Amino acid sequence: MGLELYLDLLSQPCRAVYIFAKRNGIPFQLRTVELFKGQHYTDSFAQVNPLRKVPALKDGDFTLAESVAILLYLCRKYKTPDHWYPQDLQARARVDEFLSWQHTALRSCCTRAMWQKMMFPVVLRQLVPQETLSSTLAELDSCLQLLEDKFLRGQDFLTGPQISVSDLVAITELMHPVSAGCRVFESRPKLAAWRQRVEAVVGEDLFQEAHAVVLKAKDIPPLDPTLKEKLQHSVQSFLQ
Repeated sequence: MGLELYLDLLSQPCRAVYIFAKRNGIPFQLRTVELFKGQHYTDSFAQVNPLRKVPALKDGDFTLAESVAILLYLCRKYKTPDHWYPQDLQARARVDEFLSWQHTALRSCCTRAMWQKMMFPVVLRQLVPQETLSSTLAELDSCLQLLEDKFLRGQDFLTGPQISVSDLVAITELMHPVSAGCRVFESRPKLAAWRQRVEAVVGEDLFQEAHAVVLKAKDIPPLDPTLKEKLQHSVQSFLQ
């Protein structure tokens, strides 16, 4: 069997992997793992990824977890155009720098903003203290400023004149708070212009296809009580 990608497009790193594979014409079998149905807890999925997280990759007998590792594996195996993950030492280092930073910065504040503003009150019916949400949104704003000042600067894309995997990782992260109603781009023309360039390279249809699920996340049907309890326990860190 060929390449299999285990994804839930509600997840931002899954969207980055999906867009990258589709945009580069990489043939794969989509294996949907619905997080809000608890499918990542099944024994069958644990055989693919014992971490019980998406995205996950299966390529014959080879399995791989973690979105950055998956993106770079696809770059190397399918010899995608150089701009996605450049061969040049310093250009590649810029991509690596962003990918290292975003895990504990952009990923953290975007995820917490989405959960605190929408998922806790709407899906889990759990109130979030206003001071907690205000603090998270202030942190998100600071993070966006860093994204502009440190990475985007005066360039067309985050790490140079052409799109890279960094841009896919970043845009899919930012669409998380957008889905919750955060006006991420409205007061930031530089960031809004960057988003338009990323969408233009990716293709508007593919971009919308990848984000259709998360943009309707507020309409998720009521969760199974057992799963809801398990989920509430696992996401309490998003309230910090």
